This record gives sequence, structure tokens and C-alpha cells, in this order.
Amino acid sequence: MKNISNSDAAARLIFALDAAGLDEAQRWIALLSGHVGMFKVGKELFTAAGPEIVGKIKQSGSRVFLDLKFHDIPHTVARAAEAAVKMNVDMFNVHAAGGEKMIADAVYAAAACAGKQGIPRPVVLAVTVLTSLNDADLAQIGFEKTTDELVVQLARLAHKAGASGVVASPRDIAALRNELGDDFIIVTPGIRDASQPAADDQKRTMGAFDAMAAGADYIVVGRPIRQAADPLEACRRITEEIARGLDAGKRRP
Repeated sequence: MKNISNSDAAARLIFALDAAGLDEAQRWIALLSGHVGMFKVGKELFTAAGPEIVGKIKQSGSRVFLDLKFHDIPHTVARAAEAAVKMNVDMFNVHAAGGEKMIADAVYAAAACAGKQGIPRPVVLAVTVLTSLNDADLAQIGFEKTTDELVVQLARLAHKAGASGVVASPRDIAALRNELGDDFIIVTPGIRDASQPAADDQKRTMGAFDAMAAGADYIVVGRPIRQAADPLEACRRITEEIARGLDAGKRRP
């Protein structure tokens, strides 16, 4: 079987562009464009820089994952989905906990708006359970289900509502693949060096190789690249892990 190329592997790497403002973000875009497949714009950066940052990323020839986790009444989320499409983002997400109608309305609004704009519909993902939460956290909030159970339940709901896929912990990949098959997109944050314990607020983590071998479509990496002495070398190492993981996954019985 043909091995996965590094360029194909790099397309699966999403860099979490968690910069404090536009100037810092642009430095990372200039450095990493061509080395990562997509830049993720989250709440901190979007609040600081607004839609301009999306334009800067698109101008660099890179793709954008707008990670704002929309969660509101269906009408409001549908209008937010339309606004995301008009910015020409490639991927955005909503919270699965917003319910089936909220997700379905966002998917429909995104598709309709993209059609009017004459552009491809972005990938619409549903966030299941944040990787910063574990069973104890869910119990404290009031959920009776474990993280594993709740992730699968929310993913089923998102699939039924027409979402393209989910954002989920790498430790949930196997259960999601078993439940929803190979065509449902799985984007996994919480990627850390597999040889070292997580030293931050991520609790359900995994290395890049293991996540891809388990069946992830994309991985989101922030601090392991951003805090590296040589970010480009970190990208190269992670890309190699992605390639080996994809290749190993294809060889699974």
C-alpha cells in the first residue's frame, strides 16, 4: 500500500492560532503557511482582531477553521452560520449541546448561504465534550453520563442533524468510528507529546500518531508548536507522525 505523503499529512494538521492580537497572529501565519493545513481562529483572537484575521489567513493561501462554538437559540446560530460563510471560512463549529434543531438550522443556513455566494459549503462540526472535561467534571455539572457515553450520544445527534462531523477528544475516536462509520469527520484537539504527561488544562489527550491511526481526520495542535524552540521542526515532526499514523490506520484489519 502506498505510504501517505508529507503534503497529504500536513493538510490534516490544524494550527491553533491562539494569538493575543493581529500582529502576533500575522507572524505565525507568515511562519507556518505551507507547513500546516489550516489555521484555527478561536474566541481570543477573533475577539481581538475580528473578521480581518480571517481575511489575512485567506490571503496567505491557507484555510480557516473558525472555532467560535456557536451555542444559542436556533435562529441566532443560523444567522451566525451565514456570517461565517460570508467570511469564506472552510470550517466552523457549533455546540452539539444546543440540540438537533440548532445544529440542523446552522447546517441548512450554511448550505443556502454558500449556494447564494457561489462558494463551497464549509465543513460544519459539532463540539461534543470539551477535552478539558472528564467524568468528575461532568458529574459536578450535573450530567449522569460518563464522557464516553455523552460524546457518543451528542455525536449521534449531530449526525442526525446533518453536521459534517464532530470535534472530540482523540480518546473518543474509536467509539465514534464504530458508531458512525468512516465518512463522518472527526477533528481532534488535545494532541500532546505522547511521551510526556499533559502539563496544562487538557485532560483527555493523545499523541498525533495514535490519534491518526485510531481514525482522526484532522488534529488540532497549538502549544506543542507555539511553545517549541523550533516551531517549524515541531511541525515537521508532527507531520511525520500524522503520515505514519494514517498509514498504520489504513493497515488495520
